Amino acid sequence: MMKRLQKLGKALMLPVAVLPICGILMGLGYAIAPGVMGVTGAATEGLAYSIGLFLVKAGGALIDNMAILFAIGVGVGLSKNSDGTGGLAALVSWLMMTTLVGNAGAILPKLVEANETWGVAYGKIANPFIGILAGIIGAMCYNKFKDTKLPDVLAFFSGKRSVAIVTGVVSILASLVLVFVWPLIFTLLVNLGALAAKAGVAGVGIYTFLNRLLIPTGLHHAVNNVFWFDTIGLGDLSAYWGGQAGIISKELMGANISWSVGQYMAGFFPCMMLGIPGAALAMILTAKPEKRKATIGIVGSAAICAFICGVTEPFEFSFMFLAFPLYVVYSLLYAIFAMVTVALGFRAGFCFSAGATDLLFGASLPAANNYWVMIPMGIAAFVVFFVVFYFAIKQFNLKTPGREDEDTEGEMKIELANNDFTAMAKIILEGLGGAENIVELDHCITRLRLEVKDNLKVDEKKIKSSGISGIIRPSKTAVQVIVGPKVQFVFDEMEKLVK
Repeated sequence: MMKRLQKLGKALMLPVAVLPICGILMGLGYAIAPGVMGVTGAATEGLAYSIGLFLVKAGGALIDNMAILFAIGVGVGLSKNSDGTGGLAALVSWLMMTTLVGNAGAILPKLVEANETWGVAYGKIANPFIGILAGIIGAMCYNKFKDTKLPDVLAFFSGKRSVAIVTGVVSILASLVLVFVWPLIFTLLVNLGALAAKAGVAGVGIYTFLNRLLIPTGLHHAVNNVFWFDTIGLGDLSAYWGGQAGIISKELMGANISWSVGQYMAGFFPCMMLGIPGAALAMILTAKPEKRKATIGIVGSAAICAFICGVTEPFEFSFMFLAFPLYVVYSLLYAIFAMVTVALGFRAGFCFSAGATDLLFGASLPAANNYWVMIPMGIAAFVVFFVVFYFAIKQFNLKTPGREDEDTEGEMKIELANNDFTAMAKIILEGLGGAENIVELDHCITRLRLEVKDNLKVDEKKIKSSGISGIIRPSKTAVQVIVGPKVQFVFDEMEKLVK
């Protein structure tokens, strides 16, 4: 299971890599033109406003469509040969599921007449989880049906052309399931959030934990709707930016609920602005030396993005599937800091997210309180996130960015004795126990990656006689054959033999 999650995490690296710069553009845009984010009294016209709006829209073009990027990235990344057809199939799946489920209220109006929360749930279907699901469906359909042969009358739709058609059918079936399952889960979380709202400071911790933990599923919108908006009439975000302050008490869901305006947002600031940079530094220092520069590029830029404008997805998706237990710890740290922050009386709110831009422009609002607490809490968040991440990564050998079981730089310099890739592939396959012993065949930059049925049939001496550099066996059924940078050609020949 963990291996599959790590493979998914690697596939996500492609779309994740484009997100930090988009977040930074949005942060700069909001800083130049705070009127874009609705800051009271800020200009909504003029050159500065136009420039700011331009930058916000430029960044938002990808951030707002992150789920589509995930769908295509996962579709390509999980497809054999990383074929673009898998990406197209993923897009087909995304369009099908988001359209069908998103319009379920119109197609089946009685479903939302009885419970308006179902209508809200359908409106939140275009999220990263559905994007990832679409990518998985697209890749699976490609891997399964790319070689499909149809009768002569339908020959045009054979092979790769059949993939998108099959994907569409599978996505319709998936949509039928989601129409009923998605709102049930969404409603459950809304009700859970309503119960947490009655629990005071502890409720802040519960909500914050769920907010982070549910990011990969998109279901964090369910609990956000409870605390930030008016699903149950609470609306902390709208109250903060609407100029309200102090303690607000309301009769909600059969109980009197009181909260201090801003308490459901304040705890995110130290974590996003300085906690994430601390965690990013830990990842950089624990990365393999040969991959440290690449790691800086991935998580370093993501940390800057989180600090400036509170866009955290580039950082979170860089490791949540590679090291999911660490992501749970990450969510727990948010919860702890949120409770402490609220207990110390720090109150802050955001219009977009908990970055420096919103912190700055939210400071003048009536509900803002004890801003000085942000300094010690931010420093504490940096230190704690760094220590926890560094210790966990080292102690449990977690596969965060830069620590994946990948090729080393030395493997990129390997030169084969000859270029008879067909003969090499035959020898390797024979040494692996033949085509019937192969469960899964894949490759990375320099290695063939295989799963075999019977490890006893693997003849390492035979495999090495092909001229390859070495063999690694991470588990009983996993085999990695080190070929070098020409691995693609060997893989292509092996794939022909395995069919």
